[in-house]
This record gives sequence, structure tokens and C-alpha cells, in this order.
Amino acid sequence: MGRMSHRNQERTERRISAAASLMLCALTVLAQIAVTLLLTRFLKEKASFVYGFLQLIGAVVAIRVYQRSGSPSYKLSWMCLLLILPVAGMLLFCLWGGTHQAKQLSLKPVPPIPQRESAKMLSDLNQTALTRRSPAWGRLAAYLQKRQFWLYRNTDAAYFGEGESFFRDLVEHLRQAETYIFMEYYILAEGTVWDEIFAVLKERAAAGVEIHLIIDDFGTLTRLSDGTLQAIKDAGIEVEIFNPVHRYINRLYFNYRDHRKITVIDGYVAYAGGINIGDEYANRIERFGYWKDSTVRLTGDGAWGFAVQFMQMWKMLGRHFPNEDDYYRSRREGPAVEGFCQPFEDGPLNNPDNPVEAVYLQLIASAKRMLYITTPYYAVEESIQEALCIAADAGVDVRLMIPAIPDKKLVYLVAETYWGDLLRHGVKIYKYTPGFVHAKSVMADREAALIGSTNMDYRSFQLHYEDAVMLYHMPVIEELLEDMDHIVEDSQLYTLEDWENRPWLRRMTASILKLGAIWL
Repeated sequence: MGRMSHRNQERTERRISAAASLMLCALTVLAQIAVTLLLTRFLKEKASFVYGFLQLIGAVVAIRVYQRSGSPSYKLSWMCLLLILPVAGMLLFCLWGGTHQAKQLSLKPVPPIPQRESAKMLSDLNQTALTRRSPAWGRLAAYLQKRQFWLYRNTDAAYFGEGESFFRDLVEHLRQAETYIFMEYYILAEGTVWDEIFAVLKERAAAGVEIHLIIDDFGTLTRLSDGTLQAIKDAGIEVEIFNPVHRYINRLYFNYRDHRKITVIDGYVAYAGGINIGDEYANRIERFGYWKDSTVRLTGDGAWGFAVQFMQMWKMLGRHFPNEDDYYRSRREGPAVEGFCQPFEDGPLNNPDNPVEAVYLQLIASAKRMLYITTPYYAVEESIQEALCIAADAGVDVRLMIPAIPDKKLVYLVAETYWGDLLRHGVKIYKYTPGFVHAKSVMADREAALIGSTNMDYRSFQLHYEDAVMLYHMPVIEELLEDMDHIVEDSQLYTLEDWENRPWLRRMTASILKLGAIWL
């Protein structure tokens, strides 16, 4: 009876339409801003001595923000707000930025998934072997290993440079699941892609396969109906919704999102990359032209790295597994394949330690001949911007591949403000003219590559839960390079002259927006 009541309560809470929920969020935020601005005006006109005192307090808070560790962009944005509008700034800072909301989410602190001592020892041996072959990549692997992201061999990798082929492969491997399936996605959208996947999941669940699904509420809010969600649960699939919007309507907790895209099958096969579950990702419907994306499939020992990530999140969300952790480890030996792989993750609970951002920096700094990057968004800290400029000045062939048709125009305007410096230092920027590049990948010297869910912006580096895999000396890197070459062929080279000839209104708007880039 209690379980049925809980289900009915969940169903009732999600019966509010997606549009109404988002509108309520927006109105709540606007109301908070309006109240703080009105209070500022009242104090300034009617109680100037109080306002002066608050200005002093605002300056003190701004100094404290400056002294905190973390993102310079984050600190600069809040310092400007605190100094220009002290009353509004302090209230909004307490609501949105100063109370460590990430730690107040309904995420339970749980110990790391236990790892076998033999796995740690094997990772050490792999790191030593990688260092002998490539000292720079060995150092990068050692950095991640110190954060308990193990380095694996005996893992085959397949690259998918577009959604349709990925979904075909995914469905085929889902059909072969014998023990369990883990799926974690920022967006799960109704449509033909989901219909095909759900048909297989429903059949596998009926056959006794254990299936766990995590979806982000904000990313899925307008794409998944209550009826479909209930059908998933009725099929015997365990579902957990990350950070429900209705639960944190009075604060910007929905700023923190589970942006990961992971599938793990029997601990032996794992997928990770930029592709969510939706028809646009397979170009079955058109959004922003042709949708260019990527995912990698790991088969073998490395898949366990993503299984651990999922299990950790599932437990942090307060859920439990019916079996012990070790039950979900594959009993099959991985194929003997050249190279190494290293799955890893990042999230706001790590701040100010951000492994994904640090990996980007190390990839850029270690590249000697070529550095190719695909990203849909670009709003980075000065450290990454400077590292790219230094690499290009040092003779590295640095290529940044971005969309010609953006999905978020304001974010795109902010990205443009960074491109001038890059172009002046010799970085080549390619705009993908067929449409929207959503792939998040880095390739360095045909030796190392990163594929994951992380965008090159503040949100991914600081606010979102993300995942990625580092690939070292694996044959699949050549497949990634070939795909990147095709992107360049289909792109238009963006020049410094193009950047300097932007309309003045576009320049001014972009410069203003850049001050608040952390909130876009």
C-alpha cells in the first residue's frame, strides 16, 4: 500500500506539464531577482546609511569570493555583481552561489565502489608500460590514477561518428544482455529511437535481466511524458530521476545536472560519448541542420570503469542493488588489443578539483604535432585559452571544429569572444556548415584521444556530472582522426577577418553576455 501511495505521489508530481514546470522555474528566478532589485532601490532611497553598510559588506564578500579557490570566471562574475549591486548580489549569492548547493542535493555520501587489489596493481603495471612508451601520456594516466580511475588493457574500442550507426550497434548489444544493463542519459526523448530501444529493454527485463536507468529531470522534462515513464517502470525497469526540478523549484539546484551518456552491458560492453537518446541524434528528425555526434564502445576490461561510475551515482541517489557490487563485474577476459583506456568522471562535488578540465589542459600542453578538438560550445578559463595559443605558437597544428548552426545563440555569441585570440595565434577554426557539431572529442598526435560528454565550457567543467574515456595508442584513434578529417572537409575555415568584421551590435552584446557566461 505504501509503495502504491509513493508511486501515485510521484505520478501526481510529474503531472504538471513540462512547459508549466519550466515557466514556474523561470518565474521563481525572475521574482527573486525582482525582489532583490526593489529592495536595493528602497534601501538606497530611504535608508542610505543601511545601504552604505551593505555596500561595505558586499565588498567584504567580494574579497572573500576572490580568495576562494576555484574558477576565475565564476569569481569574476560574482565579484562584479556584489560590487555593483551589493544588496541584490548578496541575496542572490546566498541563494545561488555561496551555499555550496551541490552538497545540498539529495545525493548521499557513499564510499567508492570497492576495487580489487589486483586491479590496482594491474593498473600500476599498465601505467608503467605506458610511461615507457610515451612519458607525457604516462603522466596524464598517473594523474587520473591518483584519483582512482584505473588504466586498462585488454579492451577493444569501436568508434561511431554519427548516431544512426551507434543506435543500431547499441540495440544489437542490448539484445545480447544476459545479466544486467545500466543506462544513464541526460536526455531520453520519445520517438522511434526510444521505441526500438525500449522494445529490447522490455524483452530483456521479461527474461530476467536486471535493468537500471538514470535520467536527468531537467534534460528530459519536455521530452518524456508521464505515461512513457510509467510504462518503463511497469516493464520492470528500475528508474531514478536525477535532481527533480519540482523538488528544488525555489532555488537554482537544477543548475546541477547529470550530463552523462553511459550504457553498460554485463560489465563487458560499455558506451560513452556525446549521444543522447533521441531521434535528432540519429538525424531521423532535423534540428539545427545535420546533427554530428560521436560515441565510443569499449569491449573488455575497460567497460568496468563505466560500470563503477554508474553504480556510484545510483547509490548516491539513495538506491540499492539487489546483489553485491562484485556481482556486476564481468567474468569474461577482455580481448588482447593494443593500447590502453582509462574511463573517468567529474562532478561538482569534486570542486575545485576538476579532473576533466585538468585532462584537457594536459592534452593541450603535451601535444607536439597536432591537436584536433570538436566541441559544440566554447567558453573556457584563461588557462585553457592560453594553453591553446601557446601550442599553436609552438608549431602544433591546432584545429577547433565547431557548429555553423548553433542550438543556443546566446552561448554561441559568448564563444565568439574567445576566437579572436585563438586566430591571432594561429589556431584554425572550422565551422561545420551542414549543421550542428555536438561531439566532444580531443585527438593529440594520433597517440591519445578523449571522447566523452564534456563540453568546453564552465557548465561542464564546474556544474555538471560528466564522463569520458582516455584512449592511448589504440587503433580506434585512427578512426576518430578520419572522422575529424571529414568534418574539416565539410567545414568552412573561419578567419580573423571574419571575426573582426562582426557587426558592432553583435560584438557589444557578446561582451556583455560574457560577464554572465557562468549562468548561460
